[in-house]
Amino acid sequence: MIGYLKGTITHIFENACFIDVNGVGYRAIVSGSTLGNLTIGKETMLYTYMSVSENDITLYGFLTQDEYELFLLLITVNGIGPKLAVNALGAVTPDQMRLAISQSNMSVLTKLPGIGKKTANRLVLELKDTTAPQGMAAEALAALQSLGYSEQEALPVIQKQAAACDSVESLIKAALRSLGSGR
Repeated sequence: MIGYLKGTITHIFENACFIDVNGVGYRAIVSGSTLGNLTIGKETMLYTYMSVSENDITLYGFLTQDEYELFLLLITVNGIGPKLAVNALGAVTPDQMRLAISQSNMSVLTKLPGIGKKTANRLVLELKDTTAPQGMAAEALAALQSLGYSEQEALPVIQKQAAACDSVESLIKAALRSLGSGR
């Protein structure tokens, strides 16, 4: 198994890239979020997952370990394969995905590419206990809880604001504005 590739991005396609590692070009299927952060000619490290089937060997690449670990978790769910998981991860951030699963937010989950109501229900059923908020969302949640907000109050607001924020500080400020307007 190939754990990661470190090399230069030589080509970027609609849902994949070529990464040159010491003269060998590897094709990696990547999520939309990873794709948006790749630059041709830039040295990059991709965490990888190799999918081997009867007729195909496919390499999936992820820019962050967080996205990679969530991908591994998603493919454990019955009915979700690597292609579906990588497409779903391209539509939302790992934090948004974890929040949607932990809150059983079907409206977010069913908007993901290839995820219908049955698959969304399976995601919640099988992963709800393993997808606590991490990263930015977890830090923002902890900060809001220290200010006296309950998890039930803060989580929906964090989920709604997370996509528009690029730092923990901006997420906390946006959440506080939203929570303050509701009181």
